[in-house]
Amino acid sequence: MAEIFDAIFISLYRLTGNPLWDYFIGTFLLALLSVLVGQGTAFLVLSANRNHLENLDSRFATLSRLTASAMEMGDMQSYKSLNKEANDAYGQVFFNRFGLSAASLWPVFFALAWMQEHFAHILIPIPFLDSKANYFVIFLGSYIMARIFFSRARRHFVDHPGQSAESSTVLNAR
Repeated sequence: MAEIFDAIFISLYRLTGNPLWDYFIGTFLLALLSVLVGQGTAFLVLSANRNHLENLDSRFATLSRLTASAMEMGDMQSYKSLNKEANDAYGQVFFNRFGLSAASLWPVFFALAWMQEHFAHILIPIPFLDSKANYFVIFLGSYIMARIFFSRARRHFVDHPGQSAESSTVLNAR
C-alpha cells in the first residue's frame, strides 16, 4: 500500500522536468491534496455528528438566554447557577468545534512524514536572505496557499454555483 501512495505522490513531483519547478508544484499539489482529504474528513465527521452539535448549540443558546433573563430580573442565585451551566455548555461546544477543525489536519502529518523521507536533505535558498528553507517551510507556505485557494474555489463553485464572487456578495448584501 505504501508503494502505491509513494508512486502517486512522487508523480506530483515529475510534471515539468525542471527540478525546482517540480519541487514547488509538487509540494503545492501535495498540500492541496492534504486540504481536500482533510476537508472531506471534516465533512464526514460533521455529517456523523450534526445532531449532537446542533443539540449542544441549542442548549448553549437556551442557557445563555436564561442567564441573561435571570440577570435582568436580578435573581443572582439563578444567574450564577445558569451561568455555570452555560459555561459548561460553551466548553462542550468549543471543544467539539475544535475537534472538528482538527479532523481536517490529519493528512498534513502524513504528507510531512512522506516529504521528510524524500526531501529532508534538500534546502532551497531564500532570495535576498542568507538563509535556506527546508521541506517543512516550503510545505507550510504551500499549505497556506492551498487553503486559501480551496476556500475561494469552494465559495465560488459550491456555495454559489453559477455566480461570480462579486454577484454573490451583492445578492447576499440585499
